Amino acid sequence: MVLALAACGEKAAEPAPAVEAPAVEAPAAEAPAAEPATPADETTEAAEDAAPAEAEASEPEAAAPAEAPAAATAEAPAPAPVAELPPMDPAKAPRRGVDYEHLPEPQPTMGQGGIEVAEVFSYMCIHCANLQPMLNTWKAGLPSDVRVVYVPGVFGGVSDDFARGFYAAEAVGLLDKTHDDLFKAVLIERKFQTGSAEEIAGWYATHGADRSAFLSTMQSFAVTTKINRARQFALRAGVDSTPTIIVAGKYKVNVTGDRGMEGLLDTVDWIVAHERAGKPMP
Repeated sequence: MVLALAACGEKAAEPAPAVEAPAVEAPAAEAPAAEPATPADETTEAAEDAAPAEAEASEPEAAAPAEAPAAATAEAPAPAPVAELPPMDPAKAPRRGVDYEHLPEPQPTMGQGGIEVAEVFSYMCIHCANLQPMLNTWKAGLPSDVRVVYVPGVFGGVSDDFARGFYAAEAVGLLDKTHDDLFKAVLIERKFQTGSAEEIAGWYATHGADRSAFLSTMQSFAVTTKINRARQFALRAGVDSTPTIIVAGKYKVNVTGDRGMEGLLDTVDWIVAHERAGKPMP
């Protein structure tokens, strides 16, 4: 087989008591100064004139409801619930700089919505082929807020042609049917001798594609745009081997020799749990 396994490898105090303010006694009220006596008839008339006025003045005060202070009536918004992290086996705890890395700056994701788990892979990578069955099982148990995206490695040469085949298959609705089979065709069945665009289009034709139309789609502007985006995604994330997984555009997860593919997925699970809880990884 002429194809090289390009870009494939394992990288591998208690609060103080409140002080009560001392009670302050109000000063004794001074007795009002005695007013000069008023003749009885004048006093009676004054009392009769003042009575209606006092009644009118007192009525609205009795009817007016007491207003609570604005600060007392305003309710503070309830804080948003924070998800708790699941228990973690210390022996499986991800190691920063070994199992995962923080990207220097958060990168744009390949899609929108949910927590994105993006695998940068190559059809010529045996480790990607070995991961794929485990990834299928892992995906089946994911919650609805986790979104898995495949990003073909665009490293030049034959890898670019296989990446174009990937996006063309996606465009014509054949990707789900052919993704796993293409690993087998490349690495086990040795169906490809050159990995040219024509040879790749011919293989997809055996799975229901129109060969000429598929080849045209591989060279289309839409596919070229996706190829360029996949290349930039891997470059910005510092991907230097496959498989590599990028979580939420923030973390790069690597395969390690001591933990293998299971360790890779354990690390992804732990990072996803942190993202869901709104807690950055250490």
